[in-house]
Amino acid sequence: MALQVGSIGVMSGEVSHGDRGAALDAAAEAETLGYSTIWLPGSQTNNLPRITDVVRATRTLSVGSAIIPVIVVPAEEVAAAFADLEPTDPGRFVVGLGGAHGPNPISTLSAYLDRLDTEQPVVPAQARVLAALGPRMLELARDRAAGAFPILVTPEWVADARARLGPDRALVVALMVVLEPDAARARARAWVPVGFLKNVPAYAANFRRMGFTDDDIEQSSDRLIDAVTAWGDVASIAARVRDLHAAGADQVALNVISDTDDAPPVSVWRQLADALIR
Repeated sequence: MALQVGSIGVMSGEVSHGDRGAALDAAAEAETLGYSTIWLPGSQTNNLPRITDVVRATRTLSVGSAIIPVIVVPAEEVAAAFADLEPTDPGRFVVGLGGAHGPNPISTLSAYLDRLDTEQPVVPAQARVLAALGPRMLELARDRAAGAFPILVTPEWVADARARLGPDRALVVALMVVLEPDAARARARAWVPVGFLKNVPAYAANFRRMGFTDDDIEQSSDRLIDAVTAWGDVASIAARVRDLHAAGADQVALNVISDTDDAPPVSVWRQLADALIR
């Protein structure tokens, strides 16, 4: 049975790394708005204390790590955080793992999963998802986790990933969204994270698998940005969310890209909740 995380979540670096008080208030509001999961990016740091804080500050919201970088955070620390939360808040910490950069990412991540499987306290496969883009990583997510957590993918990629994962694994798609109807401004805002991630080999390789050219990748072309992010008004973003669900995503996690400040984008969450949840 697939991991039950609900159909619409949010992803927020501001909640993960910003002011603690503002972060906890934002997480509580996300729960009130009806979002079922909040995903907290780890970047290249250990955000387990903030994950624990968010779980404790909410009642039913699932809190996922998106993702814990396995080359930075020891498996023992992940297991300790899971063991601390599971007795009082069972099933609410979704352990998202990835960031196995280097020459042998599959071997690196497999060895990490071995430690979670065998060293006490155990983090069971049904409590974890893997950041997965390529076929081999998707197969690892199918075989050794509850599902996959990709980002910057198209509905066509989602359909292929669903077929590879099978019906009993969760597929949570992180969708970068820009609530901005002006094409030039929206694409300029989306270009920042896409322009950064295109330099990560796994993302560049996946862009090529999805049919984008080296020029598309090098220039962060409009064609690429339009395909792997969602921008425009609320209705346009909602339409992309529906496309991803129709292609096989169990959940779409909305990662709002804002150029205003470092505060959680709660006002945008409210507008999108009205269209997607209420």
